[in-house]
Amino acid sequence: MNFVRITIIGRDDMGIKVGDKVRFLNSVGGGVVTGFTGKDKVLVEDEDGFEVPSLIRECVVISDAGPQVHSSNKPRVSVQPEVKRPVPVPEEVIIEETAEGERLNIFLAYLPVDPKAFQQTGYEAYFVNSSNYYLFVNYMNRENNSWISRYNGIIEPNTKIFMEEFDKTELNKLERICVQFVAFKKDKPFALKNTVSVELRPDTVKFYKVHCFMENDFFEEDALVFPVVREDVPEKELLVSAVDLQEAMMQKAKEDRRAPKPVVKKHKEATAVIEVDLHIHELLDNTGGLSNTDMLTCQLDKFHEVLSQYAGKKGQKIVFIHGKGDGVLRNAIEKELKTKYKSYYYQDASFREYGFGATMVTIK
Repeated sequence: MNFVRITIIGRDDMGIKVGDKVRFLNSVGGGVVTGFTGKDKVLVEDEDGFEVPSLIRECVVISDAGPQVHSSNKPRVSVQPEVKRPVPVPEEVIIEETAEGERLNIFLAYLPVDPKAFQQTGYEAYFVNSSNYYLFVNYMNRENNSWISRYNGIIEPNTKIFMEEFDKTELNKLERICVQFVAFKKDKPFALKNTVSVELRPDTVKFYKVHCFMENDFFEEDALVFPVVREDVPEKELLVSAVDLQEAMMQKAKEDRRAPKPVVKKHKEATAVIEVDLHIHELLDNTGGLSNTDMLTCQLDKFHEVLSQYAGKKGQKIVFIHGKGDGVLRNAIEKELKTKYKSYYYQDASFREYGFGATMVTIK
């Protein structure tokens, strides 16, 4: 994949002060500088009164007098009469198009801020536009049944743009994200592209694994890259609602009655021990689109179903096979036994047969 990098020159990163009126280089908008949030970021208050954090290098100071215009339309050098200070202006960017760029290939990319301190470092988020089209973009995450915009603006063709920096405490907010955009060209005819709205559920566990950050076409550094659109085709997330999940489980129950599977079976020896395998692949034929929480709920439902089935059979021993793993399912089962089944006795099942991956419950 050919990727054209565009570098904007002529910026004066150190010349911005509180009260200056600025415009953004890589997106529409601007406002008045109200403060600093670090050595390389400023707070910009827009015309609606909202303060937007922005990198200093992505801002250009403009004169308070006259209309606000895009930086590429301004003269090469201007002077602010109020402070008598020359203001460098970015050179107008020439858009280089490629043959493959006529198809949309859009990605989200995440890089560690400090790869040498991987376990403690935060991350940088980039939007990669590998196409000949301008994109009017909105990048969001879902929180409390609402969507929150994390970045929005216009992104130029065949380029990538820094959107934000965040630390590990914010990873849970990225478990469900959405990218929406409209593609267009300026001052030339173009093929109409459909408006895109793609919801993604990135596996945030990958952010903790250095080997998941891999060599890629867009950065010299290893990055975690998630496709949004490939060859004009948006990525499709298999979203399963609670109703769909319930219907699928009911359908599976009907199929199980016709052709039972060895999920619950008697032990081969004459010990009257019942084995229940709670591994998710034994319970569901297809887990596509299910989150870890959905799968855990399904496993616990099976656990409760079996205990309910044998509730009146005192002395019955049931071995629940949950596997060792990270211990999430095991801990959840123990919690249920301590709170809802206090009269039942439980212990680790035979180590010789199950290792650390099973719990035996005795009905009392």
